[in-house]
Amino acid sequence: MSGRDTGRLLHGQAVSSAQKIYLYLTEFFAGMSVMAVELGASRLLAPYFSSSQIVWTIIIGTIMIAMALGNIYGGRKADRDPSPDRLYGRIVTASIWIALIPVLGKYIIVGISALMIFTVDTNFLIWAAFAACMVIFVFPLFLLGTVTPSLVKYTVDSLDDNGKTVGALNAANTIGSIIGTFLPTFVTIPAVGTSVTFLIFAGILLVLALIYFISHKIRSVRAGVAVILLIVSCILGSKDHFAFWEDGLVYEGESVYNYLQVKEDQEQVSLSTNVMFGVQSVYRKDGGLTNTFVDYALAAPLMAGRDGEEDLQVLMLGVGAGTYAVKCRQYFEHVQVEGVEIDGKITRLARNYFHLPDDVPVSEYDGRAFLNVTDRKYDVIFVDAYQDITIPFQMSTVEFFHRVSRHLTEDGVMVVNLNMWERNTDGINAWLMDTISCVFDHVYTVDVPATTNCELFASHRDGIQERLRDSLAGIGNVQLQDLMRQISRSLRKYEPGDHIMTDDRAPVELLGIRVIDDLIRQEVSYYRELYDREGIGGIRRVLGL
Repeated sequence: MSGRDTGRLLHGQAVSSAQKIYLYLTEFFAGMSVMAVELGASRLLAPYFSSSQIVWTIIIGTIMIAMALGNIYGGRKADRDPSPDRLYGRIVTASIWIALIPVLGKYIIVGISALMIFTVDTNFLIWAAFAACMVIFVFPLFLLGTVTPSLVKYTVDSLDDNGKTVGALNAANTIGSIIGTFLPTFVTIPAVGTSVTFLIFAGILLVLALIYFISHKIRSVRAGVAVILLIVSCILGSKDHFAFWEDGLVYEGESVYNYLQVKEDQEQVSLSTNVMFGVQSVYRKDGGLTNTFVDYALAAPLMAGRDGEEDLQVLMLGVGAGTYAVKCRQYFEHVQVEGVEIDGKITRLARNYFHLPDDVPVSEYDGRAFLNVTDRKYDVIFVDAYQDITIPFQMSTVEFFHRVSRHLTEDGVMVVNLNMWERNTDGINAWLMDTISCVFDHVYTVDVPATTNCELFASHRDGIQERLRDSLAGIGNVQLQDLMRQISRSLRKYEPGDHIMTDDRAPVELLGIRVIDDLIRQEVSYYRELYDREGIGGIRRVLGL
């Protein structure tokens, strides 16, 4: 070999073209698997910690840490040992770990959350999500991070073409990463779920390693164990049961956008998009009021003050399970309701489980984007576009509320469900209400008792409270009439401050995390006190464990 030749050998022989192609394929599938695991991580964590930008930041950050450490370790190991045997052994280990995530991941998340609740006072979601990411995902991605530097060592034959070889490896990794980004999001997760997605890519990595060992006649006990564990994981982990402690689930699944859970008991059916926090929609089997924020939002059609036989036009931005549409149709004559819901799977659940009528049209669209493409005006626009426990940034800004305003009739009313009520003058609701007050001349709010919700009513025309009061006599349902009378007495005019959110600056994630911390602190205060008095035995006694 010349002085410029690196003398690359594979098991004592020069690397053949076929062997090089297989090494490039290894780079391709490793890149694909890294991105698939990253997207799977977001879906595994979302039912417990939300899918906010903060959680995404944690996922990306921890994965980059794992990959960076893997790059360093892989390069050093390749310099010491020019044979790929150990690399493919690490790929086998990574495949085992990824295959076990559907089996053990949800228990690890719940266990870490339970521990954090008793040890962390602030930023619970941030610390719990970070800890879960570190425990579940760092190790397998650290191992996959060793692939690229190792393959550079194995594939570079000469300093004359090392740039070409490294470029080809990076291209293979990038192309794999692109496919690994689109395939889980648009194909495997909506079709077969997050758990099976992890199993698919664990299987790809394992097959990649097995082909290498078989073609080089290498016996690997680790690979044999991996095959057994993958089979066990396929049996135990193929069910997407995130809320494993729940009874009465009639549906649990995933869409492109959400984890979805429908729960039913003798009195009602409820929809949740998050395991640990909140219920998004409720349908009561007796046909009465829901005892939720939806009932309070029914004041908006009365505030619009429409008289005569002409239909009152209602638009819902965020349909959820369609409870608001059902109640508007139930209690008001001459009302036309249409909705916008970005998640088509939620709409199908609404029609199957929550009695959303087929003649209520629902556009599968982003709420803000819908307002950009329609020129219709509405008497009531109901904004309830929370995604799990977070507020979409694009539907919380001055620019968005200006768009809503342009689609209201002269006497129209916008009603907004504020899902995380707090009394702080610089909290998330204060920011939202100040922002809305920049657009609308008259803003009123009312708290929803025994919940964290607050309903906001906004209009350019004064007299919201008076029009609601004047409409009371015309309400035929006694229960609804009593509630509307209570709302008319409880409405308070909002005095705006100077917290304004724009498309350029809307810190909704940070503000929301602070509210969630307060809610968690209130919920677990009893258990903390019990733990201080009686230790873990007291907790087990109360929970019946």
